[in-house]
Amino acid sequence: MASFKTLLFVSLLIFAALAVIPMAEAQLGLISGLLGLIRIQGTLFCTANGAAGAGGASLTPVFANATLQLLCGSGNVVSTVSTNGQGIFSILLDPLHFLLSSLLSDCKLVVRTPLSVCNPTLSGTGLLTSALQLIGNTIAGLLSIINIIPVGFN
Repeated sequence: MASFKTLLFVSLLIFAALAVIPMAEAQLGLISGLLGLIRIQGTLFCTANGAAGAGGASLTPVFANATLQLLCGSGNVVSTVSTNGQGIFSILLDPLHFLLSSLLSDCKLVVRTPLSVCNPTLSGTGLLTSALQLIGNTIAGLLSIINIIPVGFN
């Protein structure tokens, strides 16, 4: 009789698990659709075009503490960030507020800090700007990250 009770108990556990799995999968689908980010990132160097020089990234000074803005449409400021001490910047956006195609075609990065701040021999006039380019997606657990980089500053 003990084996019948055990079999009945295990059967009930399996039945309960099978009933819960579709609900959990549906919730996970909803959550994973909501758990996404758009990440725009890069490194800004202290050069006339913001890129690494002929000696490569290890020999080119970075542009630390530079202010960058993401401008969309007719110049609307969407985000403002500063580079860190290594010239690295990162902007995170909610994909529920941006169409990827519009972001790539209608937005640009603008460096607001004059180049003369990092190197007095560089021109203090004009702004570095760059279009954006999709480089792929990263999955981190339930989080889906759309990765975008600047095409190149001019």
